[in-house]
Amino acid sequence: MPRSPAFIIFRYSTPTARFWKDAPCVDEYSTACPFLLRADPDKCDFMRINFSLLMFMVACLLGADANAVHGQKAESSQLSREERDQIERERTRLDDRLAMLMANVGLQADAKIFLKGIQWALQYETKLDAKDIALIRNALARAGQRVDALAEGKSNWPTRRGKVVRGFVSSVDGSVQPYGLIVPTKYDSKRAMRLDVVLHGSSKPTGLSELRFLSRFDEGDGPAKNPPEQDFLELHPLARVENGYRWAGETDVFEAIEAVARNYKIDRDRIVLRGMSMGASGTWHLGLKHPDRFVALGPYCGYVDTFHFSRTPLPNFIKVGPLPAYQEKTLHMLDSVDYAANAGVVPTIACMGEKDVFFQAHVLMGQAMEKEGLKMVNLISPGTGHMIDPVTFKEQMRRIHDLADKGLDRNPQRIRFVTWTLKYSRCHWAQLLGLDEHYRRAEFIAHIAEDGGVEVTAAKNITRFAILPPAWRGSKARLRVDGKEITLPPAVGKSLKAVIERRGGQWMYLGNLDTLSLSGKRPGVQGPIDDAFTTPFLCVRGTGKAWNPKIQVWSDASLKRFAYEWHRYFRGELRIKDDKDVTEDDTRKFNLILFGDPGSNAWVNKVLPKLPIQWTRAELRLGEHIYKAADHAPLLIQPSPFAPGRYVVLNSGHTFREKELASLNYLLFPRLGDWAVLRVGDKAFINPSEPLEEDMMRTGFFNEEWQVPR
Repeated sequence: MPRSPAFIIFRYSTPTARFWKDAPCVDEYSTACPFLLRADPDKCDFMRINFSLLMFMVACLLGADANAVHGQKAESSQLSREERDQIERERTRLDDRLAMLMANVGLQADAKIFLKGIQWALQYETKLDAKDIALIRNALARAGQRVDALAEGKSNWPTRRGKVVRGFVSSVDGSVQPYGLIVPTKYDSKRAMRLDVVLHGSSKPTGLSELRFLSRFDEGDGPAKNPPEQDFLELHPLARVENGYRWAGETDVFEAIEAVARNYKIDRDRIVLRGMSMGASGTWHLGLKHPDRFVALGPYCGYVDTFHFSRTPLPNFIKVGPLPAYQEKTLHMLDSVDYAANAGVVPTIACMGEKDVFFQAHVLMGQAMEKEGLKMVNLISPGTGHMIDPVTFKEQMRRIHDLADKGLDRNPQRIRFVTWTLKYSRCHWAQLLGLDEHYRRAEFIAHIAEDGGVEVTAAKNITRFAILPPAWRGSKARLRVDGKEITLPPAVGKSLKAVIERRGGQWMYLGNLDTLSLSGKRPGVQGPIDDAFTTPFLCVRGTGKAWNPKIQVWSDASLKRFAYEWHRYFRGELRIKDDKDVTEDDTRKFNLILFGDPGSNAWVNKVLPKLPIQWTRAELRLGEHIYKAADHAPLLIQPSPFAPGRYVVLNSGHTFREKELASLNYLLFPRLGDWAVLRVGDKAFINPSEPLEEDMMRTGFFNEEWQVPR
């Protein structure tokens, strides 16, 4: 949802207001709602709010920072330089000590999350109130406790019941990312338990975001006083604070699930995804694009598209559109309403407040499902705004419980799957491997026939797909596409991962997925530029002599800008190496993000013959267009020639900038396609608030073979 969330509609009686004490929008763990309490849904208790708090909430509605004061007036207080230095010295000492330990990487991350939170707080917060300072000092103490425990080999938090904060090391950038976990009393490490992944609401990213998030789950490492009696584990990923669970935030959700799976015994057939506000948008987004990963979805009050949502009549909202065609195309990668058909794969129990200002979002999704022949279950919370009353919440959880009890059907009789990009390509025993055109609707329909074979009845906008085990149910693998029998190798049988490709208008067997080397746009290597930052990447700066000085100044500034924006908004440090230090192992492990020109960066020079551009000291040629190389630079993404499944990118970080990152999360959509040419100046990166000298001349998409369209 928007960064400054409109999450409260009041019931007036006297000069005080009252609202439901539980409302999952009033999730105490949501970084949007730090001052609210979670109640027992069996009790319809009310909380009384004094008038000053009511005014604070109105400020949140109109765009104030909900995390700034925690619902109270901040005391005027600030750390002295001496105090800051003292805290930083202790943080560094603990960090160094932690690095010396031989502890498990995951356990080290459990301690490092506190140290990271302190680092971000000191770097980005110039004024701290008394509560903020207490958070920092408490985090320092908690880090010390965990480092001591690891040094003594006596870590006790992994077996704790109740709330616990833990961390994992992100594969994307190597940063430590935190998550909260609620472990119920009845958890038994010998028996697999349902896992609910709960996505938090919107919150303006600040230096204190990590520490405030940690404080909502951290009750120490000793025994909990009143651990919950629920019959599921509850995971709350931070997911880089504020991005709509897109990009690295999306990756974080799945990596947090894997971190929990390493540390606890979870039932992978009973993973539920739910969330409130921005968390509901994330639930729609991740759940409908990965419909075979979850047993049920539970979104409450979440947006499902960009255009309609941006027109919500709130003063801080920014209207989107009309957009240039190259930007509008990529919205099909993000807008979950375009994936409504996949609700036929994963059941969804949605909720919405009757008076929610965002009510139209669920209406829009309901209409989209109706067009797909589906009926949306949308429980209406009577009389409430951007919140859900306890009775409605309890009913939603009851229905989700029933669905979770049935478990995930990993071998469904029928599959109908819709996508617009090969980034989202898998649904149970079917995977799409090639499209006629990206960002155009692709639909795949297949079922298990009576003879145990697979019958594919629709493959629209699809050029290549795979049928995977356990689809094959007969004595041997059999496949028909559009009524025509496809000849399959008889010896492989039920283990076959059959790749089928359309050639000359005819479908034919291409081979086994495990042994094929696929070309063109394919899952994980389909673009656009922004996709390179969702999997492990390494930035490479040039150390040689640039062909054109202006290009070098601009590319250096572009890398510095990316490093600043990544650190502040994606909560991590960029991996950066000089070109002469990059190893062959690096080329296999990472997407290579290359900054510079063929003169300054040895890896740009090395990859240039493999790219669909011509770049000399004098000119840059892309397709039929020629530009002066003295002040024009290419930005592009291509499959890496050094390793399958990896990208190379020239001269670009994320294509949206701080203007969007510091604003509203629905604005975090690609601003460029697969390639662009910029006319650049020689202004160095000094102040993040000052834009670089760059004008976009042309941009677009490579075709499905990664070539410039004719």
